[in-house]
Amino acid sequence: MDNLLIPIVRTAGSFILLLVVTFAIGKHINAHKNHYSFALSVTIGAFIAHMSFHTSLKFRDIFIAFITLLILFYTLLIFSSRSRVLRGWLSGSPTVLIENGKILDKNMKKVKVSIDDLNQLLREKGVFNITEVEYALLEVSGTLSLIKKKPFQNATKQDLGISNSSQHLPIELIMDGEIINKNASGPYNPEWIEAECKKRNLRVEDIYYAVINTNGQLFIDQYEDQLTSPTDVE
Repeated sequence: MDNLLIPIVRTAGSFILLLVVTFAIGKHINAHKNHYSFALSVTIGAFIAHMSFHTSLKFRDIFIAFITLLILFYTLLIFSSRSRVLRGWLSGSPTVLIENGKILDKNMKKVKVSIDDLNQLLREKGVFNITEVEYALLEVSGTLSLIKKKPFQNATKQDLGISNSSQHLPIELIMDGEIINKNASGPYNPEWIEAECKKRNLRVEDIYYAVINTNGQLFIDQYEDQLTSPTDVE
């Protein structure tokens, strides 16, 4: 019985510890997808795996090593915030792949990126014509950042002389046919929601999703989409 209980307790303890660490530094790891955060996340995973399943190792010893890793992480974090050189060494730096519309083949070879890889990265950014690109940088995270040439840049409201009105976060009012009570306050109270439903000859139960969008407009999606041949693709 003890042989069965030990891995169960170790696994539960490791999982709780991982949750605590994730709540503490998870945002930092996810927001900074660089060499430093990648190495940290892999090492944390290895520690947690050993805590859970490697019963021949003492849990206390692994736990001490794990705490040492976190202390080292925060120490380097403090020093790197004060040193640009250290930040560059820990986090890495982006690589310019296209400059002034020209492909930098030497940089491409350094980071082992082929033309096919570059074209795929551009397509993921919605660019199918490489001649539209002025600058392209391969970030440490592996994503591509780019600046299009001026003729291919999207026009802004300022370019079109359109005034910018204030915007706010979306407010979800109905989900799965039920009013979200915590959001149904102020001008968007339950009475207002019911009235808006009646205007459209709908009941709350008929609505799959209703939200006040960033422009202050009400969007409603019904359970019945009334499409003659909806696309059946996941």
